[in-house]
Amino acid sequence: MALCAEEYRAGVLPSTDLPAITVPMTSFQDMARVAERAMREVFAETPLQLNAHLSDRFDAEIWLKREDLTPVRSYKLRGAFNAMRKVLESQPDQGLFVCASAGNHAQGVAYMCRHFGVRGVIFMPVTTPQQKIQKTQIFGGDAVEIRLTGDFFDDTLAEAKTFCAAEGAHFLAPFDDDDVIEGQASVAVEMAVQMGGAPDHIILPVGGGGLSAGVRAFFGARCTYTFVEPAGGRSLYAAVRAGEPVTLDRVDSFVDGAAVARIGEKPFAKLSDISADDVISAPENRICGTMLEMLNVEGIVLEPAGALAVDALVDVADRIKGKRVVCVTSGGNFDFERLPEVKERSMNWQGLKKYFILRLPQRPGALRDFLDMLGPDDNITRFEYLKKNSRNFGSVLIGIETSSAENFPGLFDRVNNRGFAFRDVTQDEVLADFLI
Repeated sequence: MALCAEEYRAGVLPSTDLPAITVPMTSFQDMARVAERAMREVFAETPLQLNAHLSDRFDAEIWLKREDLTPVRSYKLRGAFNAMRKVLESQPDQGLFVCASAGNHAQGVAYMCRHFGVRGVIFMPVTTPQQKIQKTQIFGGDAVEIRLTGDFFDDTLAEAKTFCAAEGAHFLAPFDDDDVIEGQASVAVEMAVQMGGAPDHIILPVGGGGLSAGVRAFFGARCTYTFVEPAGGRSLYAAVRAGEPVTLDRVDSFVDGAAVARIGEKPFAKLSDISADDVISAPENRICGTMLEMLNVEGIVLEPAGALAVDALVDVADRIKGKRVVCVTSGGNFDFERLPEVKERSMNWQGLKKYFILRLPQRPGALRDFLDMLGPDDNITRFEYLKKNSRNFGSVLIGIETSSAENFPGLFDRVNNRGFAFRDVTQDEVLADFLI
């Protein structure tokens, strides 16, 4: 039984076998509703869209909660709005807010500084792409000042907190803050209104944990969940296994919106009882394929973190058949200058592109001999001499694309049978980073 928005926001919940009844709600749910209502003064709710392509593919009712369609193209402005709103309610004279971020949090804070008419100082690493700096400045206008400091985020964060202490400013944490978590829970409030209740299953991307903690705290046990992290940043999984937040030794920064070395303490307090089996990882290169699929098939632009929930559908396909499932597409701040890298990573995951170093005999016709070994669907995309001082052999870096991963074993057999020495460096992280 679907409910109107006013009923759900007032605490009316649907029952499976009875008419809608009013039940007591937790204070967190009440506060999330208040936050969601207040946000309507600033921006409209994001759409919840049934996706026919994904529904057909996974034999389920797949809905996308389009957080990539907020004014700053991510959900981050929700937490920034709620935290600033509550600070200004209790401290009306607080006119200076600070954050440290190189991405969506910075843009959300900038947007809300302009809205509330307060000053914001946003600290960003010196290495932040110019596109992100410009977008943050556009959203904040004259209300914000951007300071570039530190080569690494930890240095930027330390500088921001030192500034806060000296200036009496309020620091806006990206996820480890109760008011931020409450603000992110507004995603769940909208979702419930739009669906007339809770979905069967929700797939949530996880970085610092603010969004997943807020959504789960709102819906509780009324649905099941999958929490998905990038394979190179499994901080929630590590925390669940250890029973407390732990700091990862190394993080792959490709999924920059979710590559977090340590889950937030406050988000983890709301997630500590989940099962490790419900926390899955998405390989970075596979995510790239999902980004391209959503762009080419649906015309939806997602950043790597924004594609996490959709990418995880393949991992939970057996669990969600016939169910009503919501994937939260958390952000769409994608710089199209990264598109060649995304395509490259996707082809790597599918096994359609490989790089190898070939020892090419320095004799007439050697190159022609190699080219004759290529199949009809094999295309050379890179050919570069790496070594020219050998009198008998030269080392060549070769990149080859093909139409099917099954073509490569045959090619390698032909190369071996002709006595050409080669080394596949596609998955060699050090050499691939240096050479490719």
